[in-house]
Amino acid sequence: MTHPTGPLPPDAPAVCARHPDRTTGLSCTRCGRPACPDCLREASVGYQCVDCVAEGNQGVRQGVTVAGARPRTLARPIVTPVLVALNVLIFALTVLQSGSLGQNNASALFQAWVLQSGAVADGEWWRLVTAGFLHYGPLHLVFNMLALWIIGRDVETVLGRTRFLAVYLVSLLGGSAAVMLFSPNAAVAGASGAVFGLMGGLAVVLRRMRVPPGQAFGLIAVNIVISVVLPGISLAGHLGGLVVGAAATAALVYAPPRNRNLIQAGAIGGLAVLALLGIVLSL
Repeated sequence: MTHPTGPLPPDAPAVCARHPDRTTGLSCTRCGRPACPDCLREASVGYQCVDCVAEGNQGVRQGVTVAGARPRTLARPIVTPVLVALNVLIFALTVLQSGSLGQNNASALFQAWVLQSGAVADGEWWRLVTAGFLHYGPLHLVFNMLALWIIGRDVETVLGRTRFLAVYLVSLLGGSAAVMLFSPNAAVAGASGAVFGLMGGLAVVLRRMRVPPGQAFGLIAVNIVISVVLPGISLAGHLGGLVVGAAATAALVYAPPRNRNLIQAGAIGGLAVLALLGIVLSL
């Protein structure tokens, strides 16, 4: 062993392999090199230096969720709070434009983004997506955002951020397609189609993980009843989002490990194409 200033005497204490200025009586149980306490990590047998730990981790297969998401990307939900914040921001803009909290649908932004079949037929295709970020008054916003916050965090944790966002958006598109097909004369807005898609997704996830999905099915049933009983609610949009969201989530969590990403992308893309085809047929 050598020292920056020259060879060490035979009886000199060993120095850390990573920190030559530190003497140590410890060593790595894997490679045998001397190491100071800062460079050692507890292992199943003894202590290993940080280099050996890093080398060992490279050969360890990282676990994934049932959808193929890596746990390190799931430390905390990000897409869910971003979606909530975006919906709230757009609502605030419509309130400022209209000068009314309860009649914010009178704003120019609302009128340009709300889903109307005639406007879509005239080429304003963005309404199929933008309508999902509009809300009729504060109660509509609060109910949808509360559901999105509660359900979205759990579903995002299992699916991962990218897959979760894909399910949300394709559910939104599915809800818009159902409105175009079955309620073409209605002016529809709200995140309900996407939220219903997450409800369906949650039921599928619980089923896949062999957790009793009774509460999820109950939540869906209650919300469908509300959609039927209360006036002014788009049942078609809700059911369209529910069906597409459940189908999209099933494709994600039941995809085989081999070529999983390719199969998942193809399934989500196929559902989006089917939704667009339904919209085209409705025009």
